[in-house]
Amino acid sequence: QVQLVESGGGTVQPGGSLTLSCEASGFMLTYAIAWIRQAPGKGREGVGCISRSATYYADSVKGRFTISRDAAKNTVFLQMHSLKVEDTAVYHCATDRTFNCDMDYDYDYWGQGTQVTVSS
Repeated sequence: QVQLVESGGGTVQPGGSLTLSCEASGFMLTYAIAWIRQAPGKGREGVGCISRSATYYADSVKGRFTISRDAAKNTVFLQMHSLKVEDTAVYHCATDRTFNCDMDYDYDYWGQGTQVTVSS
């Protein structure tokens, strides 16, 4: 059974940092894992994706966010720095259980999400 559980969200001031975790079970972590966020009143936005061969980032987070994985812990991380108010959203990790990133961010399996609030 595929399961994705996010953690690490919280409230931070603009310019601050947070690291989100996505613990996976029921499938190989070598599959591509994406981070997707949804802000109130807005549609889903792909943040980035990590596959076996590459890592991709949305232009809005490039240079500020980093995706990494720890296979021993079956966990993917999203390190977020220089956070902005517009980064406020629920962050989900997702997978299709394939090796390639889906740049349309249309994934079959999603975690429940973790809230990130950037506010002064």
